[in-house]
Amino acid sequence: MQLVLVSGLSGSGKSIVLTVLEDAGFYCVDNLPATLLQDVVRFLSDAGHTRVAVSVDARSAALPALPEALAQLKRSGVDCRLLFLEATRQSLLRRFSETRRRHPLTALGLTIEEAIDQERELLAQVSESGHRIDTSDLLPKALRSWVREFLALDTAAVLLQFESFGFKDGIPLDADWVIDARMLPNPYYNEALRPLTGRDAAVIDFLDAEPLVDQLLTDVTGFLERWLPEMSRDHRTHLTVAIGCTGGQHRSVYLAERLATHFRARWQTIVRHRGLTKSIASD
Repeated sequence: MQLVLVSGLSGSGKSIVLTVLEDAGFYCVDNLPATLLQDVVRFLSDAGHTRVAVSVDARSAALPALPEALAQLKRSGVDCRLLFLEATRQSLLRRFSETRRRHPLTALGLTIEEAIDQERELLAQVSESGHRIDTSDLLPKALRSWVREFLALDTAAVLLQFESFGFKDGIPLDADWVIDARMLPNPYYNEALRPLTGRDAAVIDFLDAEPLVDQLLTDVTGFLERWLPEMSRDHRTHLTVAIGCTGGQHRSVYLAERLATHFRARWQTIVRHRGLTKSIASD
């Protein structure tokens, strides 16, 4: 099992880190009492989970025992990493002021300043056991990138969906990018091809022979190859490319299948055809 323990000062960005890990496929547990760490790891391991992230903060019991608990997990074969997030008092005060959220320790009757100082003392020993990240001047996007780089998380984990549709039924609500294929030659006007779909050999041969179809495929492929890596680096977890024609039966289906075949070697790809009764999926 790969275990990432996330700790640090309230307001330093722990929730952002957990979101990054969850998007990368980790099973995430937030605000776990430190005394339950080993039991939870054992339970999740028995359940088949191989990537787990756990957040522990200053409210947890038995914080001084946390470093030893991690050491025991490492000796048992668990790949443990501790990320500790911290920030200056001024930065934390500004964040609590901007978000108007309460510091967890103010429930003890402390001011925010007192709560920040006390939390820093409570977590002092934990901070020395892990990789420390100062988030004082980091934007959330930069923090996400740092975490991905430190943990060597997959930067190509975007789920890419190609979805064909007919404009007569409206544009899919989940579409991120929409491609209009209605200007291409339409197999519908060929009586022999009319009852077929863009997945049938005769329609594929018809569209393969059309220069405009090949040009559109080249242009769209080049566009996606250029911008998909940027979308991934921007921490997108999924992207839907919707390809539409008039009825959603021939041209859009053909293009969705061709594009999925091209990108499947590098990206996790699925295909959906709104205008057809059948759909296929590929991991």
